Amino acid sequence: MQWETVIGLEVHAQLATQSKIFSGAATAYGAEPNTQACAVDLGLPGVLPVLNAEAVRMAVKFGLAINAHIAPVSVFARKNYFYPDLPKGYQISQYDLPVVGNGKLSILVDGEEKLIGVTRAHLEEDAGKSLHEDFHGLTGIDLNRAGTPLLEIVSEPDMRCAKEAVAYVKKLHALVRYLEICDGNMQEGSFRCDANVSVRPKGQKEFGTRAEIKNLNSFRFVEKAIHYEVERQIELIESGGKVVQETRLYDSVKDETRSMRSKEEDNDYRYFPDPDLLPLEIPDDLIETLRNELPELPDAKRDRFKSQYGLNDYDATVLTATRELADYYEAVVEVAGCDAKLCANWVMGDLAGALNKAGLEIENSPVEPERLAGLVLRIADETLSGKLAKQVFESLWESADSADAIIEKQGLKQITDGGAIEAIIDQIIAANPEQLAQYRSGKDKLFGFFVGQAMKATQGKANPQQLNDLLKSKLQG
Repeated sequence: MQWETVIGLEVHAQLATQSKIFSGAATAYGAEPNTQACAVDLGLPGVLPVLNAEAVRMAVKFGLAINAHIAPVSVFARKNYFYPDLPKGYQISQYDLPVVGNGKLSILVDGEEKLIGVTRAHLEEDAGKSLHEDFHGLTGIDLNRAGTPLLEIVSEPDMRCAKEAVAYVKKLHALVRYLEICDGNMQEGSFRCDANVSVRPKGQKEFGTRAEIKNLNSFRFVEKAIHYEVERQIELIESGGKVVQETRLYDSVKDETRSMRSKEEDNDYRYFPDPDLLPLEIPDDLIETLRNELPELPDAKRDRFKSQYGLNDYDATVLTATRELADYYEAVVEVAGCDAKLCANWVMGDLAGALNKAGLEIENSPVEPERLAGLVLRIADETLSGKLAKQVFESLWESADSADAIIEKQGLKQITDGGAIEAIIDQIIAANPEQLAQYRSGKDKLFGFFVGQAMKATQGKANPQQLNDLLKSKLQG
């Protein structure tokens, strides 16, 4: 039997406000446990929540960016459940009337565009955190995170494979960072994902029973967890078993999902409107103000890069993956004022490779756009060959010198004098009569031998194209 995978994702983006959603407590990451939880966060008697206006503005910006419906009136509700890290015994969230309604997000998979529906995006507060290490069999509770503002983004079950799910999460990740409403730090938990996964026989309209995999905090884990869960469900059904609706945890060490608890239904949470919070009203003029504040978004920037710089779809997509990378690339092109494709190759190639090796983001690059542009200029005007350019790049990475200063110090200027190159070729041919005879008798592979000898003699500084052209002419006699 052929099976079809059905995936829906719930992404929690921690909003980049300075204070919590219903209190004035700080949201800074890494503080000592329980030092950033005030009386409101702790749910002490007599305290009242006050809504953070900036969190609302950020939610609306997100909704506008995905062309979603912005509710003129939305309501906060109490989601009731018991857990040690939930001080009030309920979480303030939104249920029937979320701030952001239906929207769409386009993803690109294997060169094909696909629209993924966004059901809703609602504001809510985060819970605290249970700590299981260093307590000798006990659990500690850190409430610093309690009350931190979250935007929960719920997709339609429109994804049919792990690759599509990863593309969707990456697109959302880029979007919230472009909007500057979330720092996207997955390791710190400020951007995390729950995956609802089910399988059904191909052609069947009804969905299968789903399992929810909680708190996936890397793109790789999203992919691996979904792959494992799909295989688990198919094997279970084909062996005569039945998938049960439950919440599961992904173990990255064992690369498997494990059952945590049976999946709660909405009525288990006993939602009701929070009596301490008035309905949230968002006037049209605020929506229009925020619409005008939107930056150029990833899709629009990608299309502009293709038309303005003549880049192909792949290059434009890679270079607009983050706002910081796109800004860096445009700064290189502006300073270099030359071949935009050459600039793209260096940003996506040598620079990206060096950053990845060093574990650095583009905004922390030791090579500033202006200095990389200086290198690109010297390649474009043939001062440097490709090989010499790589040497200069290594020095750019390790020092604060410009490309021109490095070329001057290390004597790396490319030899473009045809007469000088020709004289070197004559010496090499005269010194290797046996190889010359073999080449002229049909052993074409010896051409590489002569190129190598010429490059060695010029310390790699000869212009490769000039060298090849002159060498071919000389060898043919």
